[in-house]
Amino acid sequence: MTDRLMSLMLANPVNRAILDRLPLLGLHQACLVAGALAQSVWNGLDRRPPQACIKDYDIFYFDDADTGWAAEDAAISRVRDAFADLAIEIDVKNQARVHLWYGDRFGVPIAPLNSALDGVAMFPVRGTCLALQPGAAGPVLHAPYGTAELEAGLLADNQNCPDRTAFRAKAESYRARWPWLRIVEGASGQPSSSSVSQ
Repeated sequence: MTDRLMSLMLANPVNRAILDRLPLLGLHQACLVAGALAQSVWNGLDRRPPQACIKDYDIFYFDDADTGWAAEDAAISRVRDAFADLAIEIDVKNQARVHLWYGDRFGVPIAPLNSALDGVAMFPVRGTCLALQPGAAGPVLHAPYGTAELEAGLLADNQNCPDRTAFRAKAESYRARWPWLRIVEGASGQPSSSSVSQ
């Protein structure tokens, strides 16, 4: 079933364009993550256009050699320039810097992350803990909690999200756009480091 979900993610031409261009940007461990992937799947399951209701596209990378804001800001500018023709909202984050601002923004301090994929496992909704990375044989899907909840339309609370207050608002935002999704609080589960190549 993962092949079907990958096909739905890649049916979104913006996702495909981002994955095609990411290797050209020189960002270590660069990947397209979270909502744009899950929402492309929900659109496919709902028989909507693949880009419908997607607010933004998130890119993670990992550069622990320079965790200054100036370096991340330069990366953000590079990415925005590379995707300017797509007319999308794009958000870029160096996961090596997250621990520097997370506590101030969300009120919960976190330890430094070790990779871009570490950040993926912390999203409030478990089924959106997803990343697609360009690979030599095609995109590689990382889904630390698997894809069963995504496919079933379940919005489960991620116990590994440091900000325990974020889940409900995020889940309600998704359900407002895809009303058939079901919210499940108090779910449990640990990352299983699931990765699949297309």
